[in-house]
Amino acid sequence: MFDRLEDLLIRFEEIMGELGEPTVTNNQERFRALMKEQSDLTPLVEAYREYKKSRQDIEDSLAMLEEESDEDMREMLKEELNASKKRVEELEERLKILLLPKDPNDDKNVIVEIRAGAGGDEAALFAAQMYRLYVHYAESQRWKVETMNVDEIGIGGMKEVNFMITGSGAYSKLKYESGVHRVQRVPETESGGRIHTSTITVAVMPEVEDVDVVIDDKDIRIDVMRASGNGGQCVNTTDSAVRLTHYPTGIVVYSQTEKSQLQNKAKAFALLRAKLYDIEQQKQHDAEAELRRSQIGTGDRSEKIRTYNFPQGRVTDHRIKLTLYKIDDIMNGDIVELLDSLIAADQSMKLAKLNEN
Repeated sequence: MFDRLEDLLIRFEEIMGELGEPTVTNNQERFRALMKEQSDLTPLVEAYREYKKSRQDIEDSLAMLEEESDEDMREMLKEELNASKKRVEELEERLKILLLPKDPNDDKNVIVEIRAGAGGDEAALFAAQMYRLYVHYAESQRWKVETMNVDEIGIGGMKEVNFMITGSGAYSKLKYESGVHRVQRVPETESGGRIHTSTITVAVMPEVEDVDVVIDDKDIRIDVMRASGNGGQCVNTTDSAVRLTHYPTGIVVYSQTEKSQLQNKAKAFALLRAKLYDIEQQKQHDAEAELRRSQIGTGDRSEKIRTYNFPQGRVTDHRIKLTLYKIDDIMNGDIVELLDSLIAADQSMKLAKLNEN
């Protein structure tokens, strides 16, 4: 591990040297690649430098202890020594986590699909609430949200909604949201006060480029039509909506949120590419069953991952057995504690797997 860290430290210094040259911006592609590599390596290099300093502090404290006879000074040196030893242990764990293989999709934007499941109108209302939850969370991260398609019902619910979140590291945080979300509450339409259980499914897919997923023209049917539902005069009176049908998989995607047919077509193709890529990812995970079991957030789409219990004011994530009693904050987009806990649990499981090998 430390040989690798030394190599990465040397590489980091090479990058910093190259970035310091006056001609570095002449080649913008090279400049961007160096900036990204520097950004990726910075947390690791900073932790490794602090680790080396703490190791040196231990050696210095031990050397001074051998020569020091004053008891008060010896006590102070022992305290410093213990603090340095503790810090070294913490940094070793952090370095192991930073050296874990990175998900190649972590830096990508995401396309999120929310579908109402069991529960009729109540499920559609919850789907709309979850859409707003993710929009508020994205805004708190200074990410951009673009709605691609939405199938609304008259009472403010959504049978289905697709949207893109653009922001650095969006997939690394939101990939843990894929799965079945269950809500338990008394619907407004329920006169008897009985608690109903409804479900929605959330799929979080990385945005992929043309080079990642190649779509053959002969496999696609493109239909254009007038948009339906809520929309401005221009949206509903021109053939701007686009529907794509992918024959090999039977996937149908629809985009109608833009006034321009070209913009809707681009959004529809982005959604289709994400869905096709997601299918391939799922196949790989099924083939690597052991890997899937050792990670959080890469499991089956049908897995029940979380319950939102409104009468008790609690949200429970079943994968890590975490319950938080702040449902109002969470529904307003405050999911940082949930996501941080899932990331920490995922890293711990990967580390444990690594140590087994």
